[in-house]
Amino acid sequence: MALTPDRLDRFARHIVLPEIGGAGQVALAKAQVVVIGLGGIGSPALQYLAAAGIGRLIVVDDDQVDLSNLQRQTIYRSRDVGQPKAELAKRWLSEFDAALEIQVSQERINRENAVALTAGTDLVLDGTDNFATRLAVSDACVATAVPLLSAAVGRFQGQVGAFAGHLPDQPCYRCYVGDAFDAVDCDSCAEDGMLGAMAGWVGGFAALQAVRILLDGKAALGEPQFGRLHLLDGLGAAMRSFTIAKDPACKGCSAA
Repeated sequence: MALTPDRLDRFARHIVLPEIGGAGQVALAKAQVVVIGLGGIGSPALQYLAAAGIGRLIVVDDDQVDLSNLQRQTIYRSRDVGQPKAELAKRWLSEFDAALEIQVSQERINRENAVALTAGTDLVLDGTDNFATRLAVSDACVATAVPLLSAAVGRFQGQVGAFAGHLPDQPCYRCYVGDAFDAVDCDSCAEDGMLGAMAGWVGGFAALQAVRILLDGKAALGEPQFGRLHLLDGLGAAMRSFTIAKDPACKGCSAA
């Protein structure tokens, strides 16, 4: 696959980076990423994934835009209130770069459909807002041997972690949180509040980590950092990281 002159111009600032180069940009153009949850994390992440030239994006969300979303969900406008997020995300992507291939799903993710939505892709980026959905996505990624980027945000804190539980030496998201949250939702930002720019930081960082994973073995950007969780602190303007061990008793990936 060769990049056309207009694509070379569009991604020139990537291509001049030795860590990406032309080969890396071609790899991004061939990549397929599923973005689940098009809210505070999914919106900015999607913008930077599109800007990076990810060739095929599958966007998944069953919700509609609410006026309160506009404080942090950057692909929507006031006139979009009440409209389906997935269709609006497709519109934004098409207007931003007509060369991108876009698929839309307005299904609500559950254990029954998660495998079909994740199978055959290069990476899943999960920005959903409850543990039950996150665990269903994690289990599906293990079953379909797809890397998972899990990102969350609330108040002034965020976290982004990369998981490859299908690999025998790597943890899955369930290794991190355990089984207790399968049917329990986390606190919502409606109750706790959220700094809008915090969602942008987390979403942008998730997009960076996505590019890192997609270029593993294809360019020199660095290791995919599987099993590494990054904690972002907006109040302290700081970040720290730690490694998650694979749980030998994990029901999501112990057989992997």
